[in-house]
Amino acid sequence: MSHESREGADPDLALDFSLRVGEVLLSSGAGAADVVATMRAVSWQYGLRAADVDVTFTSLSMSVRTRSEDPPVLQVRQVIRRVIDYDHLTQVDRLVADVLGGSVDLREARTRLGRIVSSPPKTPRWAITLGWGVMCAGVVLLLGGNVAVMVIAFASAACIDRLQLTMSRRRLPAFYQQVAGGMLAAVVALQVSSATTLDPSRIVTANIVMLLAGIGFMGALQDALTGFYVTAGARATEALMATAGIIAGVSGGLSLAHVLGQEPAKIVPGASGFGDLPVVALGSAICAGAFAFATYAPSRALLPIAVVGAVAMVVARTITGEGITQAWATAVAAVFVGLVSYGLARHTRIPPLVVVIPAVVPMLPGLSIYRGLALLNQGGARASEGLLALVAAASIAIALASGVLFGGYVAQPLAREARKVEARLSGPRLVGPLSLRSHRPRRKGPRQDDNDPSV
Repeated sequence: MSHESREGADPDLALDFSLRVGEVLLSSGAGAADVVATMRAVSWQYGLRAADVDVTFTSLSMSVRTRSEDPPVLQVRQVIRRVIDYDHLTQVDRLVADVLGGSVDLREARTRLGRIVSSPPKTPRWAITLGWGVMCAGVVLLLGGNVAVMVIAFASAACIDRLQLTMSRRRLPAFYQQVAGGMLAAVVALQVSSATTLDPSRIVTANIVMLLAGIGFMGALQDALTGFYVTAGARATEALMATAGIIAGVSGGLSLAHVLGQEPAKIVPGASGFGDLPVVALGSAICAGAFAFATYAPSRALLPIAVVGAVAMVVARTITGEGITQAWATAVAAVFVGLVSYGLARHTRIPPLVVVIPAVVPMLPGLSIYRGLALLNQGGARASEGLLALVAAASIAIALASGVLFGGYVAQPLAREARKVEARLSGPRLVGPLSLRSHRPRRKGPRQDDNDPSV
């Protein structure tokens, strides 16, 4: 094999490749710590020592000084693409593993990366729309809804997805897409309320969970916990704006009913609880598996993800029944997800992030958000109850993110090499290689690892 992968790589090409890898990871929801560690490992493999990496929410920059007497080489790359594609993420993760294993030179790595990011999704877009519909039907099932409500939620989710896709193609900001989705969900629920005896609250809740699923709560909290406060602040702002869009849309839809004289008398805030435990498990499995499918997760991972999502939801509901608050029960279930995600990811050869995000989707606080909005819409004394419900929803979201990350801390291997990586990362890895030195071939001669990122 050529020595290009160790010492002879072009610094400009090596920096460009590292930045492109980081762009895929960051746009897919990976934490800034994972992005920085992976970029440094890749650049080290191609002979760039002590590279400096800076990550913000919208850009990546990387610089390295090839010789002490020369000025540093600096490259910056803007992160524009924000579509979650776990298939591309998985392929890039495998490419990084091959690069660190020394089996891929820089030219081949760049070719493979270009082929990955330029290839169209394997799943047709209409199938993704059906996947979102199935996800919402699963949410209705875990909430105890019947087949008729599941069908309506499926159709409503499909309409919301097509509406947001159309708005996205017209380059409308995500906030307005969330507003439109939330308003459409409320309007459909109100029509169901006026024309049938079905409970529309489950429909609204399912659609809220769908709209919440793509929000980067996990990445924001991971960045805050690992010290990347600028990126954490940007991601938190995006998450808050997207959530505010949902709140504005649903609230606007409910207010529209009053303006048109259509009183949603059949919508009882909080009346839609959870079904029996076996039904909750089945609904959670459908929800997690369908979300994974809708985000292009590899097919080999769909069933394991569905099982993890079902078990986590059963754990949360069982603990809640013992008198523990919902936020703490959700946190315990999220810790379970974080614990099992690493072993499952290793078995299925996917990044743990691909397991974690879909598995926690069934536990997103859609019901609390809907209950809070409905109570606020009633006004008067019940408005304070609505604010408390929205605060409870925020606490559940934080419990999910922090619980998963804590599970990752506990699950991190305790071997010597893993401890070195753990100390360098200051947190658990959700994307990228765990052990770096084990992927590099041994070199003869004196050690020169003063700047080795794995030490």
